[in-house]
Amino acid sequence: MSIANPNPMPLLNVERLSKSYGSHHVLKGIDMSVAAGDVTCIVGPSGSGKSTLLRCLNYLEVPDSGAIFLQGEPVGMRWRGEKLYRMSFNELSVQRQKMGMVFQGFNLFPHKTALENVIEAPVIVKGIGKAQAAEEGMALLDKVGLKERAHYYPRQLSGGQQQRVAIARSLAMQPTLMLFDEPTSALDPELVGEVLSVMRQLAEEGMTMVVVTHEMSFARDVADHLIFMDGGVIVEAGAPNDVLSRPQHARTQSFLARVL
Repeated sequence: MSIANPNPMPLLNVERLSKSYGSHHVLKGIDMSVAAGDVTCIVGPSGSGKSTLLRCLNYLEVPDSGAIFLQGEPVGMRWRGEKLYRMSFNELSVQRQKMGMVFQGFNLFPHKTALENVIEAPVIVKGIGKAQAAEEGMALLDKVGLKERAHYYPRQLSGGQQQRVAIARSLAMQPTLMLFDEPTSALDPELVGEVLSVMRQLAEEGMTMVVVTHEMSFARDVADHLIFMDGGVIVEAGAPNDVLSRPQHARTQSFLARVL
């Protein structure tokens, strides 16, 4: 668990966020904030809106209403006078560089090596020279324990190794915030630990993280704040030990009784 940030201004602030698909109301006025350096874990049953919330944070899904602010700046929107307008694709692409995202699937380029996957965005998007990008990419692969696999292709790597490459790829853009959408759910049980170990290390180093997860022990040990979602709303939130050991809401109690 990271040390509490003395700065009261949240790095991420979400206000009354709503999202529907047709008549299906997935998010129903979500309010949440994340302080710089904190880890927030989001748990809940399938279909509760967890992944949709995460995808809305960086506008992979466009919210129907509400607002998201990163470091005080609106996400996906820009001020014009006193009104907010939707960002252009190019403007949004620049803003998304501040938010790394790791998905359930690894989404690596199959025809590129681990190192080539890591340096692709810094070279293409940021215009960093290949030599510098390769040096920094090797350092990131070393950070996730895969320096010796730098020149392996995804098909030559285990699922856990591929996910660690995906984490290194996100870190290569030097994001302010890391978003993890159930990063271990596609892994065999014996490979989960190696990915969680990297995430624990990032938390210890002060990386701000929002993690959708089913790994309750990780949430208890690493998170500063735990959110339980169901039916598109935040049912209960607080310190992990409080929510997991002394849940106040009947729905939280029912869910935890099945998963703990």
